[in-house]
Parts: sequence; C-alpha cells; structure tokens
Amino acid sequence: MARILGGLAASHVPSIGGAIARGLQQDPYWKPFFDGFIPGQQWLRDVKPDVAVVFSNDHGLNFFLDKMPTFAIGAAPIYPSADEGWGIPVNDPWPGITPLSWHIANEVVAAEFDPVICQEMLIDHAVCLPLACFFEENGTKKGRPVKIVPVGINTVQLPVPSLKRCFEFGRAVGRAIESYPEDLKVVLIGTGGLSHQLEGERAGHLNKEFDKFCMDHMAGDPSPLTKISAIELIEKAGTAGLEFMNWMTMRGALLGDLREISRTYHIPISNTAAAVQVLEQLPRMAQAAE
Repeated sequence: MARILGGLAASHVPSIGGAIARGLQQDPYWKPFFDGFIPGQQWLRDVKPDVAVVFSNDHGLNFFLDKMPTFAIGAAPIYPSADEGWGIPVNDPWPGITPLSWHIANEVVAAEFDPVICQEMLIDHAVCLPLACFFEENGTKKGRPVKIVPVGINTVQLPVPSLKRCFEFGRAVGRAIESYPEDLKVVLIGTGGLSHQLEGERAGHLNKEFDKFCMDHMAGDPSPLTKISAIELIEKAGTAGLEFMNWMTMRGALLGDLREISRTYHIPISNTAAAVQVLEQLPRMAQAAE
C-alpha cells in the first residue's frame, strides 16, 4: 500500500524563480528564505519519496475567471510549464503518475467531492518553485527525483471553498493515497501564502500574529482553523492570503500523528509573509507501540 511520509508547505512567490535564475540564494535579502528549505531538503534525502502530491492554485495557465473549478486533479503523464511572465525561466517538465491520479480521482468522487479531472495540465510557479526549492537544492539541476500529482484549488475568485471544506477534501485525498495498492512513498506539498495582498487599499497587508497562529495549528490541532470562514481569512490574511487553503488541504491529507521537523517565517519576500514548514507523519505501527 502507498504510505504518506509527511507534508511540506512553502510560499510560491514568483520572484523566487528570478532569484534562483540569478543565483541570489546567498544574497542577504534572499538567504533567510532559501535557508528555510535546508531541513526539508535533508529530510527528503533521508526518506526518499517516490511521489509528491502538490496542492496549489492556478494563476491563469489552465483556468481563468470565466472557468474556475473549485478543485482540480491532474491525471496527465507529464506536466510541462509555460512562460507566465514575471521573468521566471520555463522549467523542464515533471513526470506524472496517472494510475495514482485516477485512483485519487475515483476515491474523492466516491467521497462526494466533484473535482475537474485534467488529462492535460500545465504547472506554473505555484508548483515549479516549491519543487525546485525542496528537490533541486535551490535551483541546482538534479533531474526529477519524484513523480507528481498536481491538485488545484480555487483561491482566486469567490465563491471559494471554506478552510473546513479544504481540510475535508484533503482528508479524502489522504485516504485515497493510503488505499492505493502499489508500494509507494508519498509526500504532500501545500504551496502559497502566507498573509499578503497585492492590490487595492490594503496592498502590502501582512499579519504576523495570524500567520503564526496558522503555523502553530498546522503542526498541532487544526480544528480551530476549520472554523475560519473565507471572508474572515481574507480579512486576516489579505486576498492573496486565501492561498493558505492549499496548506490546509495538505494538512487534511495527513492522517496520522505528526512531528514538526522545521519552520521558518520571513517578512517580507516580494510583499509576502514567506514561510516554510515541514511535518513528518509518524508511522502507524510506531504509534500503536507507544
């Protein structure tokens, strides 16, 4: 059976790609952010996953305001990126694992969710940059060490799903992964956020206290987060802070007890409260023996 090893969460600010391309990982502005990935990189080298299921939001490569699914699951054999502007270099494609994608899709539909199934899907900076930072050691090309299943969540246009709904959807995804009959080691990645707003009267809005509250409950009891409405999330974290829904979906897919390996929080990176968090899921047998 497939086994979930843990979950990783990270911001996906577009300018990260430009910093990688220009080799600015040790620049004083960028170094605190990139250093936050080092514990996750080491953990991934130790556990050696086969697959990464990545929860993120699309920025216009696949969906736009006229067609915006609440949830979307990639079921493609390969996931190319494309030029989305921002000065981000176009990445090499990442391989998919279509049998697992279809298994997840079938199981979450059976659990009464209704995702769009994408047999072709482009991946943008929300997927490519965290993968690069976690798996390529700050941009050093090392091939493609995992296959991916990208899962899209609408954080862009109202109505958006509630944090509770995202958590429950994540639960369904996690149960689907753990019921997959092949022996695979799976990591989960939630990308985006934390608090930030890029436009309007509140442009530049950051909320350090709320971000810490979110990270504390990601590592501990997530139930207080499920009580936050979408409107309250916007009020506290900013319109682009809705991307925390990606983190919350990832947290829902972690089904066992957790150990927090690391967290970093840095203000600001390109007008964003940037954060990295690594959570290990404890083996069930070990839990039973304790």
